[in-house]
Amino acid sequence: MKVIGLTGGIGMGKSTAAATFRRAHIPVFDADASVHRLQARGGRAVRVIEAAFPGTTRDGAVDRAALRRAVLSDPEALHRLEGILHPMVRADERAFLAQARRAHVHAAVLDIPLFFETGGRKVDRVVVVSAPRSVQRHRVRQRRRMSAADIDAVIARQMPDAEKRRRADVVIRTGLSRFHAQRALRRLIRELHG
Repeated sequence: MKVIGLTGGIGMGKSTAAATFRRAHIPVFDADASVHRLQARGGRAVRVIEAAFPGTTRDGAVDRAALRRAVLSDPEALHRLEGILHPMVRADERAFLAQARRAHVHAAVLDIPLFFETGGRKVDRVVVVSAPRSVQRHRVRQRRRMSAADIDAVIARQMPDAEKRRRADVVIRTGLSRFHAQRALRRLIRELHG
């Protein structure tokens, strides 16, 4: 089974790329979705996060806005939060890969926004989605309720796009047109099937 690491900064087009892989019947592990499950009502991370950051949960779930306020401008707090979440996400990722192997699929995708920032993974190929900064910021503003300062803070803590592209095996440019990005992804998917 070929394992593909899919990454890119916020607003770069990972979700669209992941959907393309899913439509091609390639299973995708979504690290962000894993974090959401861990922080949802009854999630494994809720009690641990409340203990580390009192007042950041409500009704048995993490209050994501409160947690963002608690950690976004405090690197030490963010590091503590990552120390809680990253091992749990890695466990979910290992379970996903084990299930994909049992299903005898030819390829699986690990959609991990902080792929490089969290030390990478042993994968067969790293795919980076990339768009110009102006497109990135526009997408984030349209999709999320974040202030310009919050957007800047998130982008600043991620590895620069140019460095991600440099480390990539494949770069999918998502800022040119949807057609261009889809064509590049379909070409990659054909290679994976081959």
